[in-house]
Amino acid sequence: MVEFKPQIPAKREFLGGDLLAQALRHLGVEVAFGVHGGHLDAFLVGAEECGIKLVDTRHETTAVQAAEGYAKVSGKVGVCFVTANSGFANGLAGLATAYADRSPIFVVTSSPPLQDAETNALQGFHDQVVVSKPLTKFSHRVTNVEEIPRIVAYGMRSANSGIKGPVLIDFPIDVLFTPPQMHRIAFGAITAPPAYNAAPDPAAVDNVIGQWNKAKRPVIITGTGARGTDAALVKLAEATHSPVFYSNKFSSPIPANHELRGGMATRLAAFAGGPQPDFVLLLGARTGFLLGGRGGAIIPNKDCVLAQVDLDGSEIGKSHAVEIGIVSDVGLFAEALLEKKSKISVKRNDEWIRDCRDHKSTLSNYIKGGEVMPDGLLHPYLAMNAFMRALPKDSIIMIDGGEAGQWAAMTVEAAEPKVAIVSTGYLGHLGNGWGYSLGAAVADPSRLVVNVHGDGSAGFHIQELDTFARFGLNILTLVANNYVWGMSLNGQELIYQGKSQARPAIRLSKSCKYEVVAQGFNNDGAFVDKFEDIKPTTERMSRSGKPGLINMIVSPQPTTPATLSMVGMTEDKNVIVVPYYDNVPRPYYKDGAATADGSK
Repeated sequence: MVEFKPQIPAKREFLGGDLLAQALRHLGVEVAFGVHGGHLDAFLVGAEECGIKLVDTRHETTAVQAAEGYAKVSGKVGVCFVTANSGFANGLAGLATAYADRSPIFVVTSSPPLQDAETNALQGFHDQVVVSKPLTKFSHRVTNVEEIPRIVAYGMRSANSGIKGPVLIDFPIDVLFTPPQMHRIAFGAITAPPAYNAAPDPAAVDNVIGQWNKAKRPVIITGTGARGTDAALVKLAEATHSPVFYSNKFSSPIPANHELRGGMATRLAAFAGGPQPDFVLLLGARTGFLLGGRGGAIIPNKDCVLAQVDLDGSEIGKSHAVEIGIVSDVGLFAEALLEKKSKISVKRNDEWIRDCRDHKSTLSNYIKGGEVMPDGLLHPYLAMNAFMRALPKDSIIMIDGGEAGQWAAMTVEAAEPKVAIVSTGYLGHLGNGWGYSLGAAVADPSRLVVNVHGDGSAGFHIQELDTFARFGLNILTLVANNYVWGMSLNGQELIYQGKSQARPAIRLSKSCKYEVVAQGFNNDGAFVDKFEDIKPTTERMSRSGKPGLINMIVSPQPTTPATLSMVGMTEDKNVIVVPYYDNVPRPYYKDGAATADGSK
C-alpha cells in the first residue's frame, strides 16, 4: 500500500477534519452518505477537497442504510456521516440492521467539545459510544487529533475483516477543528495490506467431499458470505452437480440461465413432504427464520447431511444439528475443494436438477381467479410477475415490504437480476429498501436499480425520491399498493377467522397518490391499475435513465404462502398459536379448556 502523506491545504490551516477525510480516502473510500451537521463541517470540507463524493440524504437512517446498500453491491466498506446526538439517534435504526446483517459500514459522528462533557451542552446528552457499543463491532471516541489515522485504520479493518459489521467513531467537534502536530501523528496500520482470510482445515475438506459423494439430492445454499465467489462457486456447483439456492439476503452469483441456479432457498419448501435434499452445504449462510427456522421445510431435520461453512464458529450448529462445521472464508473453502476435484465423484441426478430448476420457473399455485380478483383489483402475484418480466435483465433489485415483498421474492427470478436482496433482513426492518437502493445506485450506476415496496414500507422514507432526483440516479420504485398493511391484515384474518375481534391498525389511505408524490420530488410518476398497462409502463420507465415511481394497485388477496406458513393456524387444541413463530404446546388442558392449576 502507498505511504500515507497528509496533504496540507494551500490557503488554510490543516485540521483534524482534513486528517480524517484524507485517512479515509487513502484507505479507498470514494463516497460517503449523510446529512449535514455543523459538528462535521471540518470533515465535510476536507472530504470534498480530497475527492470523496458526498451524497446527502433526507434522513440519517437512510444515510446509514445507503452505506449498507453500497457495501452489499460494491463489496467495499460503506461510509456515512451523522451529526451529534440528534443525527446519531436517527441513524441507530440503520446501525441495528447493519449489525444484524453483518454489513461492513463505517459511521462517522461527532459530539460537543470534550471540555463540555456533562454540562447539558447542545446535542450532548447521550454518550454515543456507550449507546452504540451493543450495535457495533467497534465503537470509540477519538480524544487526540493526532490519533485519527490509527483509529480510522483500525475501524476500517474491524468493519471489513473476519465477521463483517458496522463500526462507529465519534470525533468531537473540537478534535475535528484542531490542527494536529504533524510530527506526532499516529499512522498505525493505515499503510498495512489487508489481512489474509481464514482457510479450511484439509481434513474437513476431505470429510465434506466424502459425504458429498454419497449424496443423491445435494444442494448448496449461499448467503452474504458467498459474495465475490462467482467463478469458484460456479465451478464447484458444476463439479458436484449441485443446484445452488440462495438466502434472500443476497442472490446467488450463479448466472440466471444456468441449469444449476435454483433461486431463493424458500423454494426448497416445495419439496417438503416429498424427496428433500439429502446433502445441504451452507456457504456463508446463517440458519434461522430466513431459512425456514427449525421446522425442516428448507433444511431437512432428518435423512440429510448438513455441512456449514462460516467465519463465525458460533453460528455453526446454532439451530440445526450439523455433521460438518468449518470455520473458513467461503472463497478459500471453494478453492480448497476444487484443488481436490479429482476426489469428487458426485453422481449427476438429472431428475433432481430438473426438479430444482422447475420449481424456480413454475408459476405459483396462488394464481387462481385470473389477472383480476373478485374485488376488481389486480392479482398481486400475477401483477408482480408481469412487472418483473418487463424489467431489463441484470438489474439490481431491492425488495422491501411484507406481503408485497413476498410476492416480489416469489417472482424475482423472472427478472434474471444481477443482484437481488430482500432488504428487511433479520430484523424484518421495513423501509431499508430506500437506502439500499440509493447505495446500490451509487455503487453501480451502470445498471437499473429497482426499489420494490408495498404501500406500507413505501411510507417510511419516500422523501429520498428527492435524493434520487438530485443525484440523477437510475432507480425505478414500484409501490404495490393494496391500501392496507397486507401481512398484518391477512395475519389477523387467519388468527381471528369467523370471530368478532376487531382488525386494528391495518388500514392505509386509498387517496394517497404516490405517483403524484414522485412527480413532486422531480421523479417520473405513473399510475397502473390495468394488467395490460404493466409491461409498457415498466419498459418505458426502465429506459428513461431518470428516477421514477409506479403506483400499481393490487388486491390484498390472496394471502401469501409465507404468511400462511408463519401464522401457523391449526385446529389442534393442544397447542397455542404464536403468529410468525413456531407454535407452542398448551401447558394445561382439560375437556377443551385451559385450566389454571394444571389438573387433568
